[in-house]
Amino acid sequence: MGRRVILGMLGLGAVGVGVGSAVQGKLDTILASVSAKDPTGVTGLLPGGGGFRFYSVSNSIPHRGENDYRLTVGGLVDKPVSYRLADLRALPQVRMVHDVQCVTGWRVPSTAFSGVRLSTLLDAAGVQAKGGAIRFNCFDGVYTESLTMEQARRPDMLVALTMNDKPVTDAHGGPVRLYAAPMYFYKSAKWLSGITVTKDVEPGYWEHYGYDVDGWVGTSNGRHDDPTT
Repeated sequence: MGRRVILGMLGLGAVGVGVGSAVQGKLDTILASVSAKDPTGVTGLLPGGGGFRFYSVSNSIPHRGENDYRLTVGGLVDKPVSYRLADLRALPQVRMVHDVQCVTGWRVPSTAFSGVRLSTLLDAAGVQAKGGAIRFNCFDGVYTESLTMEQARRPDMLVALTMNDKPVTDAHGGPVRLYAAPMYFYKSAKWLSGITVTKDVEPGYWEHYGYDVDGWVGTSNGRHDDPTT
């Protein structure tokens, strides 16, 4: 990763901030794609649009669109279901504005996410009595996350379709991502494709590398950040 590349990406980020969200969205995609192929991790230190930094555990930024996106809800439920984007948009939408806090230290204040409450999808599927947790799978084929059932039913756990009132982009984990508002951002799984009700918590990708399973902002991972709620 050469010095010119890094300086060029910093310059592109500054241009994007100046010309608006449409261009910034394209620049975010470029930065995220480069970060996904950067073995040094240096590009993860560079801010994209609005101060976000991009991390990927696979070597590409995956894409799903109107015709090929599906979100499945299954496992220990009475009525497994598969949602298209149009199906998710037709459900009651909730908008929340909170700070986004990364466990590596950066924070993006007052970020708006809109979508369907996770509890709405769980209620529609009919969680069985022995269902005590949720496993989340992602269509990058690598990332996973988890919540306890009590956590999943909180009103600030969202299956998000928009970020800052625009569709969630590929770079930011769209078209659908999890948004766990009171938790560090690694809990908000990108490229969400599967919600599986399980008996017990199954630690996600980053938990296998030492991150806390219960990723509450300010009271986990040895950090003392201000809460995001």
